[in-house]
Amino acid sequence: MSDEAAEALGEAAAGPVGPAGPAGPAALGVVRTPTGHDGVDAHLARLADADDLTADGHPAVYEDVHRGLREALTALDAPPVPGPYENRS
Repeated sequence: MSDEAAEALGEAAAGPVGPAGPAGPAALGVVRTPTGHDGVDAHLARLADADDLTADGHPAVYEDVHRGLREALTALDAPPVPGPYENRS
C-alpha cells in the first residue's frame, strides 16, 4: 500500500471530526446596477450591509433602505424650490 493510500485510509477510519455548526452570514453576490441617481444608488449600496448580518438583522437594513428610497421618490413630487434670483419684482 502506498503512503498516500495509507494516509487516506487512516483519515477515513478516524471518522467525522464533529458536527458542523450553522453556517455564518454569506454574501449573496447580487449585482447592483447603478441608476444614475446618487441618492438612490447610495441606498441600494446600503443593501450590501445585510451580507454581513445574520437573518434577524436583515429587516433593519431593508427598512432603512425602503425608507430612504421612499423619501427619494417623494422628493421627486415636491415642487421645485425657487433659486435666489427667481423672486425679483
